Amino acid sequence: MASSSTQLLSISISISISLAAFLFFITVSADPDMLQDLCVADLSSGIKVNGFPCKDAANVTSLDFFSQGIANPGLTNNTFGALVTGANVMTIPGLNTLGVSLARIDYAPGGLNPPHTHPRATEVVYVLEGTLDVGFLTTANKLIAQSLKKGDVFAFPKGLVHFQKNNGRVPASVVAAFNSQLPGTQSLGATLFGSTPPVPDSVLAQAFQTSPGTVKHIKTKFQPKK
Repeated sequence: MASSSTQLLSISISISISLAAFLFFITVSADPDMLQDLCVADLSSGIKVNGFPCKDAANVTSLDFFSQGIANPGLTNNTFGALVTGANVMTIPGLNTLGVSLARIDYAPGGLNPPHTHPRATEVVYVLEGTLDVGFLTTANKLIAQSLKKGDVFAFPKGLVHFQKNNGRVPASVVAAFNSQLPGTQSLGATLFGSTPPVPDSVLAQAFQTSPGTVKHIKTKFQPKK
């Protein structure tokens, strides 16, 4: 009987430890709850934190939560024929600590938002006008692709490489939503071939199974415009 009681006690302790570990994991892996009504970003502060320090609440106005920056189409007369206009904490300081932001993306006919990632956010796009061919790549190198039209919605999982291409004959545009106040963007081409200081030619040549001369040529395409 004593042995049975000891065994039940051991099982009970194991379950309690497992439950405590699970609850701890859930707690530390989630975003913290807000501790005040708002924390408008003080973008001029030199303090470095995970986000931005809070502006004095006495100086907060409605303009801290307002923007007209994505009301109109952006200019797409650039190399890729597409332009991303952000509505994030850098333009709407009131988004600080709220974990959301928007962007507008405009595409000329044939325009491309080249393969890129958002290391801090999942992205959901809503097509305002035109048609788009979009897709993302899983870590198993599987392409998940879809053709979109006006009114369609498509999601790109956090951190995965994705793209949007306007194969239509008229301009297209989307509104993109992110679950981050500043999702960050790493464009693969610009990151690998336009970094400062540069990634060694030998590394890129071996990675892409090409010659250092080809790498040098590609790098010239990503040099800053003078």
